[in-house]
Amino acid sequence: MEKVKIKKLIEHWSTTSERSHKIADFLYKNKRYSESLFFCHLMIEKILKALFVQKNKTHAPFIHELDVLAQRTKLNLNSEQMKNLKIITTFNIAARYDDIKNSFYKKCTKEYTDEYFNISKKIYLWLKKQQKK
Repeated sequence: MEKVKIKKLIEHWSTTSERSHKIADFLYKNKRYSESLFFCHLMIEKILKALFVQKNKTHAPFIHELDVLAQRTKLNLNSEQMKNLKIITTFNIAARYDDIKNSFYKKCTKEYTDEYFNISKKIYLWLKKQQKK
């Protein structure tokens, strides 16, 4: 793949990841907890895809499983990070489908959202550091 195209793909995923990060923050501050966690998933998925393109010099796979993306990107994540990526992956499905959405909405108390919002941000910032290496 051309060097210019790779650079544009990385830029696309990085920019849209940052946009999803800002939306997650906005939703969190406005107590839209389930929606905020959905965007936490998106911000991590997109930065992982930027890292995948950066490391593999090809398009990111059309998948949404964060732990699988991290493995395919060959990141050195610890077991807690991998466990959290699996949990955060569920926010993608839970926020999209009506039959699951209602139970996810109820699950997203302030305490639950605080925990996973902070975990998501921590992972996101760690991934951004990996991108600069």
